[in-house]
Amino acid sequence: MPSTAQNHAIAQQVKAAQDGTRQIARLTDQYRGFDLPAAYAVAQLIHQARLAEGARTVGRKIGFTNPDMWALYGVRAPIWAHVYDSTVVQLPSGPARCSLRGFAEPKIEPEIVVHLRSAPPVGGGPAQVLDSIDWVAHGFEIVQSHFAGWRFQAADAVADWSLHGRLLVGPPQPVKRLGSDLIAALESFSLSLACDGEVREVGRGANVLGSPLAALAHLVALLAEQPDDPPLQAGELVTTGTVTTAQQVLPGQTWRTELSGLSLPGLNVAFEA
Repeated sequence: MPSTAQNHAIAQQVKAAQDGTRQIARLTDQYRGFDLPAAYAVAQLIHQARLAEGARTVGRKIGFTNPDMWALYGVRAPIWAHVYDSTVVQLPSGPARCSLRGFAEPKIEPEIVVHLRSAPPVGGGPAQVLDSIDWVAHGFEIVQSHFAGWRFQAADAVADWSLHGRLLVGPPQPVKRLGSDLIAALESFSLSLACDGEVREVGRGANVLGSPLAALAHLVALLAEQPDDPPLQAGELVTTGTVTTAQQVLPGQTWRTELSGLSLPGLNVAFEA
C-alpha cells in the first residue's frame, strides 16, 4: 500500500488528469499494492481539494451496481464517489442538450436517482430505505475514464472519481405519486435505451443489485465500514447505478429512454462537442 506521501502525489496526478482531460497510466501499474483502501484515501484527498476550490457536495454516485459490467471492467463489487453542484444538472421537461467537452472517453448510463429526506438506516430493508426517500427521478450519468481504453482495476476506478463525469437528472417525482407498491416497481420496471432512434439495450430495475433500493442499502452498509467518510444525510441525492451496460456517447448523437412499469418520464438528450 502506498505511503501517505505517495497518496498525496497520486491525488495530485489524478486531479490534474481530471482537470486537464488527460489520460494516465493505471495506478495499479504505477504503484505496488495500490488497493481499494488506498484508492478511497486518494479519492478523499481529491475531494478535499475540490471543496477547497469551492465545490459543494450534493450527494453520491454508486458505480458498478450492474453485475453485467463486472466482467467487462474487472471489478467485483460496487464503488462510490461524491458528486457536486458543478457536476449535477437538472434537466427541463422535454428535449435537452449536453456538451461532452472536457470528458475522457465518455459513456452514458441510464439510472434511477433518489433524494433523501432522512438518513437511511444501516441494515434497513427495502421499506425502511424507501421511507428515507422523498423523491425519485430518472437520470443519465455521463461516466468517463482517465485510463486509456477503459482498462483499469477497481482501485483505479475509485481513485478516478469512481468514473463520474456529470449527472443529468430528469423531472423528480414525489414518492407518494409513484404508486402504492413502489418497492416492487423499482425491481420490475423496464427501460429501453436508444441512440438516434435505434434501441441499443433494454434493462430492468433488478439489474441494479436487484433494485435501486438494494443499491442504496449497499452504499449505506459500505459507508458504515469506512469511518473516514461521512454517512448519507438528509438532503443528499444518490444515483444508484446503471440499468443497462454503459454505452459510448459521441457528439451529434441523441439518446432517449422509455420506462415501463414505473411512472417516471423518459429522457431525450442531444449531445454536442
